[in-house]
Amino acid sequence: MPALPASFADGVIDQPVRVQFEAFLDEHRSMLNSCLNGLTEEQARRSLVPSRTTLLGLVKHAAFVEKVWFDEAVTCRPRTEIGIPATPDESFILDDGDSIASIQQAHREACEASRRAASSLRLDDLVLGNRRGPLPLRWVYLHMLRELAQHGGHADILREQVLNA
Repeated sequence: MPALPASFADGVIDQPVRVQFEAFLDEHRSMLNSCLNGLTEEQARRSLVPSRTTLLGLVKHAAFVEKVWFDEAVTCRPRTEIGIPATPDESFILDDGDSIASIQQAHREACEASRRAASSLRLDDLVLGNRRGPLPLRWVYLHMLRELAQHGGHADILREQVLNA
């Protein structure tokens, strides 16, 4: 059996669970952001499925998700104040000014803001600004891992299709 590829998260096997969560989150964040590397603007915007899902839209959506879970949920600020769409579907809509560079930067900034927002919280601390009601930060981390892993898989498939078109 071939060895599994090394990942950033391999370095935290013996670390506290919080460090493990954050390493896995950062690895998935980085992988999704990098799906745009080496593409043309046209390739990043190419629509290959009936939904609004494009590679550029996936990374834009990921920035939205960061803001929903680590700004709205933690600070209790409304989406209008944060400056994000009202619905997840709207977060995939690309504006004329959206580019690979601008979306990757916005995503990196959203991830950094998420790290700051969660830094003073413990895993069992409740975040109060989500529509589901109070949720422990641990649940938010698990939800984000699920979301990022799902979209990372979408990005892998879309990128393969774009590069082989």
